[in-house]
Amino acid sequence: MTTYISILRGINVGSHKRIKMIALRKLYDELGYKNIQIYIQSGNIVFQCQEQPQQLIEKQIEQQIQREFGFEVPVIVMDTLTLANIIENNPFSSESNPTLLHVTLLASTPEQKNLDKLNLQNYLPDQYLISNQAIYLYCLTGYGKTKLTTNFFENILQVKASTRNWKTLLHLSKMAKEIDI
Repeated sequence: MTTYISILRGINVGSHKRIKMIALRKLYDELGYKNIQIYIQSGNIVFQCQEQPQQLIEKQIEQQIQREFGFEVPVIVMDTLTLANIIENNPFSSESNPTLLHVTLLASTPEQKNLDKLNLQNYLPDQYLISNQAIYLYCLTGYGKTKLTTNFFENILQVKASTRNWKTLLHLSKMAKEIDI
């Protein structure tokens, strides 16, 4: 069995796309996934299943959510090695305030022509660095005030995305390691 982390975009934010965690756990169970663990109610799930392409798992979860709940939820799936690499490759130094650090996870690597559309100077004092399928954000004024939102990156890069704070990624990594023991 391989351990995966799935990130659901935009559930339980305000009154839209509400999914109870017990129903989400049941949905994953019905898909045949094992050792399902959920972290907070914003769509962070660690689980195990037979190794298969991550895009296939994403599609299975998205289709099942559509069938069960009647709305679309973009899903990004990664294995534990991918998450470990994202954490290890944090370009912002350890003296950075971790409460200001977020990572926008991308479903695939953006095309260069779309990457070229970004212009760092327009978004100061916030900083970002794109590395493969992760965008590291250091938002000096807080994520709630930045222009570097998930929608911003999705629109420019033309890639499905979802953002999590640094604490959440660290906790998901810890959960995944505990399942792997």
